[in-house]
Amino acid sequence: MAEGRPAVPAQLRRDLLVEAGHRCAIPTCRQPTPLQLEHIEDWAKVQRHEFANMIVLCANCHARKTAGQIDRKSLHQYKANLAVLNNRYGEVERRVLELFATSGQLHAYVEFPGTFEILLMYLLRDGLLTRLPPQGRVQMEIMGVPQAVQYALTDTGRAFVQRWSRAEVVESAAEPEDS
Repeated sequence: MAEGRPAVPAQLRRDLLVEAGHRCAIPTCRQPTPLQLEHIEDWAKVQRHEFANMIVLCANCHARKTAGQIDRKSLHQYKANLAVLNNRYGEVERRVLELFATSGQLHAYVEFPGTFEILLMYLLRDGLLTRLPPQGRVQMEIMGVPQAVQYALTDTGRAFVQRWSRAEVVESAAEPEDS
């Protein structure tokens, strides 16, 4: 803590960590902890701890922000995008998007047990993810439920992940875009 700067209140710290899923808020970041709370607009300018102006970064991304490699506009957009993802998608859905973002393999697929489809419901409903046909493999089912289902990003899903990764505006299909 810098001299003369009050500590970040515990509840604010918890809220920021929950918002970021206890990970760096930059979706393509692959660095593990330690996590740091960062003011988007510098503390020296704002002189207060506010949720809207703070973001969780790993030590590496924090250093990149300090060095000017990550700009404030990008940090504001990462923060806004977290709100979209957290308000629309569940933990499994966010991790699927993060997997595609960090791997860079936007044309790959993920496989889940057939009973997991409900956990991907909003990605499927919003047209970001699609269920792949069995394609030449034996589809094992128990009581009509497939044992394994493959899912891939749609063109819309790939564009969504690319915008999110580049700190551009993302919106779920549930949110109408301004005309």
